[in-house]
Order: sequence, then structure tokens, then C-alpha cells
Amino acid sequence: MTRLALRLRLGRPGDARAIGVLIRRVVRRWVVPDQPHDAAMALLARLSAQVLREKIVGGQRFHLGYVDDVLVGVSAMRDDCHLTQFFVSTRYQGQGIARQLWLCTMRDAVRRADTRCFTLNATRCAVPVYRHLGFVETGPEGPSPNGVITTPMLLQLALPPVSRRKRA
Repeated sequence: MTRLALRLRLGRPGDARAIGVLIRRVVRRWVVPDQPHDAAMALLARLSAQVLREKIVGGQRFHLGYVDDVLVGVSAMRDDCHLTQFFVSTRYQGQGIARQLWLCTMRDAVRRADTRCFTLNATRCAVPVYRHLGFVETGPEGPSPNGVITTPMLLQLALPPVSRRKRA
């Protein structure tokens, strides 16, 4: 398998529409079928361009992955520790994009805040992807406060050897 040339960059407010289109397509295909109807509709509403733009303006960091000029992946981190969005376009799944996007997002949080513990709430279809990235379940599947059925997950990074850590 040939590895695609993925170009990564931070999202800007003007990207909100394209981000929303990609995320809503993936959510409709993979997430909505496993969700209660009302929760699924509310989730899709929270993925509008306006809501996403407000999150970007409010400081949530969105990382975007492009193959050529096509947006193929999106990740978003809140407070440099909680992954709130993580989506790869269906036709680009299984090609290493999720791993590259996650590593970029994780390294950014480590660099900015020395984060060593990452959390997320995974929908049923995403649990295997997150396990593959090193996350583990920390509780049972159940409804979130928004009614979306998710599983809480955690990734704890090991501290680097003392010789590689910054000295005070």
C-alpha cells in the first residue's frame, strides 16, 4: 500500500464550512446508525459551520489533513487533553491518515501543555480505531449528557527518560 502524502495544518475560522461538511458526512455514515434518533439529530446540529467556527474562534485547536487539495481528516482538541472531533473521510480510511492526524494533534498538545493524559468519548464504530492508537476504555458504553452513546477512553503517555526531560 502506498502511503498518501498528507499535508497537515491548523484550522482557521474560514475552514468551518468544509470541516462541517466532512464531519457530517462521516457521522451520517458511521455514527448515526448506532444512536438514538433525537441524539443523532442533535449531534448533527452541533456540527454546523457556525458552531464549529465558534469553537475555532474560542480557541479549540482543529488540525486538518489534506491529500492534494481535498480535506480528508479533521481532529479537534479541547484544553490540550480531550479529543472532541476525530474524523477521516470514508474513502480515505484504512490508509494511515488517522494515525498521522492523531500524532500531529497529540504532539501539538504535548508541546503546548506537556500533556501526558488524553481522554475522549468514542462512538461504537470508533472504539477499534482508538484502541489501535493506544487508547483504553475507562468505563462502559452509555449515553453522554447529550444522549449520544459513547465509551470513555484514555491514553496515558509514558514520561520521557530523565535525560530527555527539560531540567528546571
